[in-house]
Amino acid sequence: MANIQTGTETGAREASTPARLNTLDWIAMVLLVIGGLNWGLVGLFGIDVVARLLGDMTTAARAVYVLVGIAAVYSIYVCASKLPAKP
Repeated sequence: MANIQTGTETGAREASTPARLNTLDWIAMVLLVIGGLNWGLVGLFGIDVVARLLGDMTTAARAVYVLVGIAAVYSIYVCASKLPAKP
């Protein structure tokens, strides 16, 4: 199938191949799931699992919160970079 804008040929196989997640993407996804579940438990039951495991605002707990925040910012960047370009 010809791509009119770039003048290149694109096969149907390329269009149907899903993008693979790299290691950094997987780490960010795991951190986002951990953060999401933790916030869900805080909202529903008032239980902060990270604080219970690592202490209330200890250096380790703060590091986990910062890593979850960085993972969120990274995920926003990845999602924005995957958006189709405006014509």
